Order: sequence, then C-alpha cells, then structure tokens
Amino acid sequence: MILTVGMSPCIDVTARLDKFRLGKMNVAGEKTVTYAGKANNVAVGIARLGEKAFVTGFMYNENGSLFEKALDKEGIPFCFIWNPGRVRENYKFIDKGGVLTEVNEEGRAVTGEKLSDLLDMVRAQAAKCEATVISGGAPKGTPATYYGELTEAAKKSQFVVADTYGDRLKAALSVGVDLIKPNLDELSQTFGKEFSTREEQLEGARELVKMGSKRVLLSLGGEGAMLVSAEEAYYCKSARVEVESTVGAGDAMVAAATIAMTKNKDLSEILRCAVAAGTAAVTEKGGSSFTKETYGKIYDSLETVRL
Repeated sequence: MILTVGMSPCIDVTARLDKFRLGKMNVAGEKTVTYAGKANNVAVGIARLGEKAFVTGFMYNENGSLFEKALDKEGIPFCFIWNPGRVRENYKFIDKGGVLTEVNEEGRAVTGEKLSDLLDMVRAQAAKCEATVISGGAPKGTPATYYGELTEAAKKSQFVVADTYGDRLKAALSVGVDLIKPNLDELSQTFGKEFSTREEQLEGARELVKMGSKRVLLSLGGEGAMLVSAEEAYYCKSARVEVESTVGAGDAMVAAATIAMTKNKDLSEILRCAVAAGTAAVTEKGGSSFTKETYGKIYDSLETVRL
C-alpha cells in the first residue's frame, strides 16, 4: 500500500471557454467540479493502476464530506485531521487551444496541535505502507521546515516521495527523499533562475540529487520528462495524444513512478511508467481519472533514451 499525504486539499473548478480575455467578460462553456488536492489525485492514480492507496492529511468541517464521498467512490480508504472552516477553491480556465490559466485560493491556517496530530498520523500509517507520497502546498502560516518534519515522519515506510517546490522542497531534501517530481516552473522557482536548454535542465536535476533526492523526475510538459540519479539519467518523449486537460497529469506521473519504485524497477522503467501515466491523464477531463487500458497503450508506444 502507498500512503499519500496532503496538507492543502482543494475543490478544482474547471471551466472551458473559447478564449480567456484578461479584463473582459468571459463566458464559460462546460464546467467540471473535482474534489481534489494533489494527495487525492495521486491516490486515485494509484487505484486506477490497480494498486492500493491510503489518504491522510488535513480536511475541513464544512465541506470535507464531499472529499470522503469522492474517495469512497474510488474505493480508497482515508483518515483525516479535521479543522474548522471550508476547503479552498481553485479555478482553472482552459481555452480551445488548451492554454490553462489558474487562480488558486490560499490554504487555510491550522493550529500547532493539528500539525503535531498529522505527524503522529503519518508515523503510524507510513509504518504500514511501502511508500509515502507527500504532495502539494501547506496551510497558511505553516513554516517550510514543517515539510522536513513530515518527511522524517514518513521514513517509517521504505520509500518517501516529495512533490513540492521552493523552500518546502529544500526542507524535504535536507532530510533526504527517494524521489521528487518538479516541473520546469518549479525547478526555476526553487533555484531562482531559468533552465532553458536540455543541458541546463539536466544540470538542475543533478543539483537536486546532490541536495538530497536519490531520483529526480523532471516533468517537461508536452516534451515528456527526464529521470536523473547520481549514476545515470534518461529521457522519455511523450506520445502524441489529443489533450483534454493537463490538470492532474503531474500527480498521475507521481502515482506511476511510486508504484514502479516500490516494485524495484530500474530508472528507465520508472520513467517510462511515469510518462505513460502523465500522458494518459491529459486525455481525460478529470485529471488522474485515466484508465489502465489507456495507460497500457501509451506505455507500449514509449521509449527511453539514456542521457
């Protein structure tokens, strides 16, 4: 079983429109509402690939039951640390060209007692799991160093994965993790500079390895991804598919990579699995709600190249 930990659940409201016009009236067409958050998305991806997941993290009293129903529908067990208030809402606008514009609400604050409760929960559940995935942001006012504490608690499991960026990522790296999955924007925000060429991107990933991650899965968007360790590096180009939405694609990559890692697959195979899942996710409007059949077809079409 794989434990997924999320401190910042969200309700994703995705609206499709012909063109997003800043400062103008925009008329939305199709709208979908998803009870998400990166930890929930990863857990759904794990379940869709036929493996078992368990979700924990912070949840909020006023509308948290909607998340429980969504996880029940996927057959995923959970146990949350409950807090007063409502889950935040994120708005995603996708135009007919597939361009995504996001407006994310800031996460709710939680008390120090609740932060301690989550550490206890993670220690208890991680001891029962092969891997722990810590995903996303943190509640308002939570120090970045807390990510390091959470990572340390997660080490009760065999593998620890951190999917965040900036100071929170640095805090996790200071403790040491088995896998991280930044995208190019997150890589730039972590180091405060741009990584334009493939060589620069590879060097950035290698720097993250030196900082404390055994493997760095760097998402390159529609260009695929690279997976880097201290000994080797591989690149995998995405398959050509019709893109419905990029929401949740990174979480699908984390789900597949974590499963492959727990099965002791080599670096090339972990990367191939991750890119297959991420590509499968963009063919769906619901993010991580891809099918294993789609994943398998895309997986068969992919090849990795050693860098």
